Amino acid sequence: MWALPTAIDVPMTGIEEHGGGVAPGWTSGWLRRARRCESPNFGVRPPGMGIELVLIHSISLPPGEYGNGAIERLFTNRLDCDAHPYYEQLRGLEVSAHFVVLRDGELVQFVSCDRRAWHAGTSHWRGRADCNDFSIGIELEGLEGTSFTPAQYLALGRLMQDMTEAHGVVSVAGHEHVAPGRKHDPGSGFDWALLIGLLGWPAQNFPDAVAEAG
Repeated sequence: MWALPTAIDVPMTGIEEHGGGVAPGWTSGWLRRARRCESPNFGVRPPGMGIELVLIHSISLPPGEYGNGAIERLFTNRLDCDAHPYYEQLRGLEVSAHFVVLRDGELVQFVSCDRRAWHAGTSHWRGRADCNDFSIGIELEGLEGTSFTPAQYLALGRLMQDMTEAHGVVSVAGHEHVAPGRKHDPGSGFDWALLIGLLGWPAQNFPDAVAEAG
């Protein structure tokens, strides 16, 4: 068994109030401590649109297989769709989250947070459509319905604190909450109670179903 504290106690380096804005850990929406792997799968956010929501996804390619670089290839349009039968359904797909958290906690960034990554698809959050406009997408390497690693929760919590300070993020949800019936990730294996404890955010910052269960 493993245990985490009720608040993140890893060092929060690189995020400071600096000259009236939040720098120096970010450059043009890129988190400098993350490994940068640029995806072409993004657009421009609507004028004046702020970042309000973090959307948590899960992905593994092929399902249940980890550490093979397939997620990176998918998000950069380099996946060989002939390499595995499962990939046929991904042929021609152009998609990317902003970040991926690998099983060992490594953080990879594919799209600047200033840009509109193509991660949510048809979606709604509290009466608002098209969550890509106002959200940041974070993929956890994992299979929906199965568990995630301690390193991933710590990396996710730290990333969300970074984004709260830099971009004013105020809410978090799973893909399953904004596209119910169509999407099911991160799934039942994701420990929402643990994330609530890590962040210390109020219940209204989470989906109603998560807040009520907690």
